[in-house]
Amino acid sequence: MSPPPAPPAPPAYRGRLAPSPTGYLHLGHARTFWTAQERARATGGTLLLRNEDLDRARCRPEFAAAMIEDLRWFGFAWQEGPDCGGPHAPYDQSARLDLYRAAFDRLRAAGLVYPCTCSRRDIAESAGAPHESGVGGGDEPLYSGRCRPERLDAAEQNRRAAWPRAGHSWRFRVPDGRRLQFIDTALGPQSAVAGETFGDFVVWRREDLPSYQLAVVVDDAAMGITEVVRGADLLVSTFRQLLLLEALGCPAPAYHHCPLLLDAAGQRLAKRHASLSLRALRAAGRTPAELRLAWA
Repeated sequence: MSPPPAPPAPPAYRGRLAPSPTGYLHLGHARTFWTAQERARATGGTLLLRNEDLDRARCRPEFAAAMIEDLRWFGFAWQEGPDCGGPHAPYDQSARLDLYRAAFDRLRAAGLVYPCTCSRRDIAESAGAPHESGVGGGDEPLYSGRCRPERLDAAEQNRRAAWPRAGHSWRFRVPDGRRLQFIDTALGPQSAVAGETFGDFVVWRREDLPSYQLAVVVDDAAMGITEVVRGADLLVSTFRQLLLLEALGCPAPAYHHCPLLLDAAGQRLAKRHASLSLRALRAAGRTPAELRLAWA
């Protein structure tokens, strides 16, 4: 009897750096990105740079140029990206809108999304909108489901069914009560309950642009990412993205959530911490080797 066939080899490691050019990158970005690079290097894998420039109000070309310059100065090296091309180009999200529209159309055709007219104030004031819980939940309120079709009369349901994609927010309807689980390669087993830990979430914005959740899922799948390395503030977003990946028929990557770098007051670093931007640290004479040594 011949031996059973060997199992297929796992796909080659593909990781990514995915900054948004809404300001100068800071030391917290660098530490998380360094982890991503080291994990790619340890497996002989590929690292790509993706420019997540969908926020038209805040993204600026000068920040995109600075992003690449500062990352190169710090010691990052990627094999695919907006500055060097690659098999999955374009690497600027603003040039990938057709892919996001196609994914949205699939979700809509499957009845998994619905238009929402609620303002942020409506959601914040809703009696059924406590803050989301759990590590990485942030302060996004738990949506009450006010615009779910079954809460509307038949005439309003029919009216909204004919609405175009643009001009409205569209929410993904989560399966209430379903427990989702994954094993984080940094933090271990994680679980959340849809409708309790997080609620229906926006996948398409009224400006006719995809949300972060949809765009990142489409890109990670299309670019063959095998592991997502990012900050722990995005941990709860992983459960939303797992639902989207499932709905779109895409395999889920592994996830590795890094602890956040805090300032002297115990607050996580943000782009408003100008003195800790890579650009400012470089101007002050600090070296990448010195800064990396401080993490040890």
